[in-house]
Amino acid sequence: MNISDFGMDTITLAGSLEAKLEAIRDAGFSQVMLSARDVAGYPGGVEAAAEVIAASRLRVTGFQVLRDFEGLAGPLHDYKIGVAKAMLEMCRTLGAPLLLVCSSTSKHATDDVDALARDLAKLATLAVPMGLRIAYEALSWGRTVNEYTASWEIVRRADCANLGVGLDTFHLYAAGTALEPLDDVDPSKIFLVQLADFMWNVLPSHEERIETARHFRVFPGEGVHGPDIADLVRRIDAAGYRGDYSFEVFNDDYQQMPPDAVARRARASAAHLSQQVTRRSLPMSAPLVPALR
Repeated sequence: MNISDFGMDTITLAGSLEAKLEAIRDAGFSQVMLSARDVAGYPGGVEAAAEVIAASRLRVTGFQVLRDFEGLAGPLHDYKIGVAKAMLEMCRTLGAPLLLVCSSTSKHATDDVDALARDLAKLATLAVPMGLRIAYEALSWGRTVNEYTASWEIVRRADCANLGVGLDTFHLYAAGTALEPLDDVDPSKIFLVQLADFMWNVLPSHEERIETARHFRVFPGEGVHGPDIADLVRRIDAAGYRGDYSFEVFNDDYQQMPPDAVARRARASAAHLSQQVTRRSLPMSAPLVPALR
């Protein structure tokens, strides 16, 4: 593994878009995952945000996140199609090659997996003329799809070249899903891997998962699932995954810290994870935070 394999999500950092991009770049990363809230209200609009991002020289990993899209009917379905089209347009403007879609939590959504697959296929079809890919991620509190095994089944049924799965290590270990079924997932259909850990061994209820996910994720190496996350990365790397890894760490404490300090923690986590996976260090050019556990 190499530092170029890793990037950061802007949602992990506090501050302006410019400050976030500068901190990510100065920490040694070469890619960035963009959060909609960092660009939708940017002064001058999305086009101005795109210019700032291009000037940062960071490669855009993708754009997030479309929520509660699949499984709806009637006016709700039409409404979400409109939202999806707007987000796809933002993707294209920002130079993002991929839109992340989280599995639905809506009580109005059907649990018919064929219907879910049809909706994801429709979204993928909308993305084709724009040259975009769709990564479908299982939220650990999703209504029907709450494990990567289920999101892979939806992607498999939809059978679209530009539709794949997004893996999120927080949700995987929050749900307690075994790694063995990953062997059945086509590595070319894994479009993105998002990295985060947490401080507790188990999160048995949806409420606990939501609270931890939104307020107290930590970087791999800071939590209790570091060896398991390294095992996951090792497994999919051996299977042939050559895509991106992005740190997506929602943490209230980090939102009160300077973005450069948090970005350095991410760089330390990348080094720690690389050592765990390949037993060799990433080249380091700047002092890092104290060694992670």
